[in-house]
Amino acid sequence: MERHAVNPWDWSIKLGYNQAEVIDGATHQLICAGQTAVDAQGSPQHPGDMRAQMSLALDNLEAVLKAADMGLRNVIKLGVYATDVDEALKNFDLMGKRFGPHQVSPPMTLLGVTRLAIPGLLFEIEATAAA
Repeated sequence: MERHAVNPWDWSIKLGYNQAEVIDGATHQLICAGQTAVDAQGSPQHPGDMRAQMSLALDNLEAVLKAADMGLRNVIKLGVYATDVDEALKNFDLMGKRFGPHQVSPPMTLLGVTRLAIPGLLFEIEATAAA
């Protein structure tokens, strides 16, 4: 699979994502449901702690990708939902720490929401991946 960034301007690159990517040669695709800060039984973890919830949601995303024989390097699109966008952005260095080593900057949308499906959750991340 080859990725080609499409950025008519560079402001989003400074924030860690491309405006779009052309994906060539992908034969395997994964559509991942939103991942949150829940344990293996689905119980919410880290009440009130955006950073810890973001970290666990990313762990859970990586677990789903691994179960599909993929990794963060395969992510081609992200949808991010937060109950407090400003607090999420304060902790977005976690995204760079996870995706940076793979040298990928998937197109992303960040939306502020009034709540997530399970009360107490602050952050959710969904992904599309390809190999």
